[in-house]
Amino acid sequence: MTLQATRSVFMRGGTSKALMFRAADLPADTAARNALFLAAMGSPDPSMRQLDGMGGGVSSLSKVCIVGPPSRPDADVDYTFAQIEIDRPEVDYAGNCGNMSSAIGPFAVDEGLVPTPPDGEAVVRIHNTNTSKIIVARFPVQAGRAVVAGDLALDGVAGTGAPIRLDFTDPGGSKTGKLLPSGNAIDLLEIPGHAPIRASLVDAANPCVFIAAADLGLQGHELPTALEQDKPLLEMLEALRRAASVRMGLAPSLEAAARITSIPKLGLLAAPMETTLLSGRTLAADQADIVARMISVGQPHRAIPLTGALCLAVACRIPGSLANTLARPSDPTAAIRIAHPSGSIMVAAEIRLDPSGPNLTVPHATVFRTARRLFQGEVLWQPPTK
Repeated sequence: MTLQATRSVFMRGGTSKALMFRAADLPADTAARNALFLAAMGSPDPSMRQLDGMGGGVSSLSKVCIVGPPSRPDADVDYTFAQIEIDRPEVDYAGNCGNMSSAIGPFAVDEGLVPTPPDGEAVVRIHNTNTSKIIVARFPVQAGRAVVAGDLALDGVAGTGAPIRLDFTDPGGSKTGKLLPSGNAIDLLEIPGHAPIRASLVDAANPCVFIAAADLGLQGHELPTALEQDKPLLEMLEALRRAASVRMGLAPSLEAAARITSIPKLGLLAAPMETTLLSGRTLAADQADIVARMISVGQPHRAIPLTGALCLAVACRIPGSLANTLARPSDPTAAIRIAHPSGSIMVAAEIRLDPSGPNLTVPHATVFRTARRLFQGEVLWQPPTK
């Protein structure tokens, strides 16, 4: 069968990379679209390397973004995120990728999908269809194109780039409709063979389950390579993630939760401490307000998923949550510094008491990222046989 060619752009967004597609360039048939994505990324690959595609063998490098006209009046573009499984022929649309959200505005500008000033600041209102939330991206433009060069450095990314401000408006209840899906700041999760484990189940930007590292006999500063080698631990964490998925109402059963791999994400938390980074550099205890190790799509993350960082920053502001207990006390208006294996990230999150009831609300959460268009061209793929 003849291979088909589909226009695509390869971009870095924050600490992730993805193939970017204009919605109009993709086949309307879902099976054909998913076949395109799997072939382009080199999945499924039992060796977990994705050598026959653009993927990099880890979850942060196996992503697809679809950008098209807005479907609601308060947005400039629609953006759909797809997590491509590495070793299975599956495309997961359950959650959003915050890091790749930083690439959507520049992509939309450079593709001519939105009107922008020839010079100055572009403001792009992004409707993430995975979560039905609005993300407002602000970034510099010059001669009608997104500026790439700048002085903002991100831990985990070499060099510097132009700052992209992302405001996640009303991020609470992204998938469940509630900031605290269970109604509790702390729940007890039960899995076979273990005593109940404390967890905070929070849904902001993406649903996450947060667990105190000490409750699992961990220090909290373990590097991803050490976590990867502990197969019993990873199996326990996956069991906890599935139990949390059911408790949060994301899946009706543990079996169904096993098929939704992208959410909830799982975070291991610890109080501020001196940590050794993947680069070998030491991050002092006073350089962070909380330490986190995130598991995304079953893999220990080399940095931190941006939606995980946003959710954690919100969790740090929720009275009585594990994150709130472990985090360094700070001014409620101050940004929260989260230590991760590649360094740290600052996230501003605001919590308010809903005047119409007892619920907490999150007006917005803000973070700065960088992005860069790496190349543009066509991906070649073979349509599925009927």
